[in-house]
Parts: sequence; structure tokens; C-alpha cells
Amino acid sequence: MKTHHLFISHSWSYSDQHVRLINLLHGRSHFKFSDYSVPRDDPIHNASTDTQLEQAIRDQMAYGSVILILAGIYATYSRWINIKIDLAKFGFHRPKSIIAIEPWASNRASVRVRQAADRIVGWNTESIIRAIRNLA
Repeated sequence: MKTHHLFISHSWSYSDQHVRLINLLHGRSHFKFSDYSVPRDDPIHNASTDTQLEQAIRDQMAYGSVILILAGIYATYSRWINIKIDLAKFGFHRPKSIIAIEPWASNRASVRVRQAADRIVGWNTESIIRAIRNLA
């Protein structure tokens, strides 16, 4: 079984969504993945400058073949989401695919994330996994 290498973009202010997504993916049989997102206790959060933090995020993203972005409205106001989108599209020899996951029962997804996404899916296990498999 293929292991899918994922970078899951998220805000630690909304970490419950990240945890729910990880649990959703782990709960699916016949699907294996590695999560290269930045854990809360990772020392890169203590980076001295934004440049160092951006480089550390880029280093983590390099391992992922697909970038998952939780497309909640908070993403519209996060400059780090914009940096991650730019890194995914222009920061590597080959652009990384972006999957935007719209929050369950939400009608306020980030326009910036929607425009950058290669696929937009709802908060549904099968939709998310199908998009990952198609883009990986």
C-alpha cells in the first residue's frame, strides 16, 4: 500500500480542526500517510525571524507531495497561509498540489485558498482521500 506524504497547513489557534482531520485520515482503512505538518511542540516556532520560520516551513513542505489547507475563513487573514501557498506553487522545482478542505457546514471559505487549490473538497473522508490519491 502506498504511503501518501502530506503537509497539512493549519493554525495552532484552530488546532482542533487539525486533530480532527488527522483522526479522520487515520480512521480510514486502506489508506496510509505520513504527516509532515509542523507539530505544536516543534522548535521552529521559536525561530528568531520570519525568514527562519519560512525556511523551516519550506523544509517541512519539501517532504509532502500534497499540501492540505483547511480553507476556513481564518485562512483569509493569515499571511502564513499566503506564504505556504506561494511556497507550494513557486518554492520547489515542481509545484506541490494543493487540496483545499472546506470546513464542515461552512459557507465562508477563504477565496485565496479556493483560487490556489488544485482540488476543493468538503469535510468528507472519501472526498479528501480521493483528491489525495488523484494528486499524489
